[in-house]
Amino acid sequence: MMKLFIRAHDLGVKNEDNVAGRLEELGLEGVQLVAYKVLEDVTYTPNAATKERAEKFAEVFKAHGKTVPLIGAYFNPVHPNEEKIKNGIAVFKDYLKVGKYFGCNIVGSETGSYNGDKWTYHPENRTEEALNRVIKTFSELCGYAEEQGMYVGMEGAFGHVCYDVKTLDRAVKSIGADNIKIIFDLYNYMDKSNVDKMYDILAEGLQTFGDRICVFHIKDCIIAEDGSLKQCGVGKGIFDYSRILSEIKKVCPDANLVFEGTTGEDIPFAVSHMKQRLQ
Repeated sequence: MMKLFIRAHDLGVKNEDNVAGRLEELGLEGVQLVAYKVLEDVTYTPNAATKERAEKFAEVFKAHGKTVPLIGAYFNPVHPNEEKIKNGIAVFKDYLKVGKYFGCNIVGSETGSYNGDKWTYHPENRTEEALNRVIKTFSELCGYAEEQGMYVGMEGAFGHVCYDVKTLDRAVKSIGADNIKIIFDLYNYMDKSNVDKMYDILAEGLQTFGDRICVFHIKDCIIAEDGSLKQCGVGKGIFDYSRILSEIKKVCPDANLVFEGTTGEDIPFAVSHMKQRLQ
């Protein structure tokens, strides 16, 4: 049975008690957790996420019957600033080390961009050198994850190094680790050049990755006057979730569906919209 989740920091509240309370109000199963964006006493620095802090979080979530299908420790593995890459790797490894105490066995990231903190398209993203750098970094993370009994989640995006399903598949096969999971975000793979191929991209992703997909990000968008895509609340754009969920169900009947970027007043409508289509 498919389950509905949301990114914790999209709820607009801080700390686990408030997050769990909002989840109960909304009727959601749990969160994709970016701890340093939602826990006030955790920073984006090495050693900030401790076993004790994770256990405190997990105790509250367990009491509310909520779960964490994915820990986000997103960093840019091809950032022009090497220090930022080192910090990102160190923080990611921290979450691999303490993830199980949060109640989660997968830590994920996207594959980055040479545009640094903007995370947008750069011509060098689509070079073999860029792909090899991503493969090297994620190979290191998969090795460390294996020692910790954890999985690494990889997520592609049109403006990043793994800009389509084929390129992400190349990276996964080159790394060759059994503990890679896929975070599939259909919106991420789209821009005005391929928006008409939306359902082909979905089919390709499902066929390529199958039950290796641990999370589907749930987004929606409208097409602006200039043809560009603008994200909007789920159920208020062009995504046909009756069709999308039907396709996902054939391959991943127990899929974890995570709202990402739907906030504020858009959340209750999005939850209702999706629940109607999950019946």
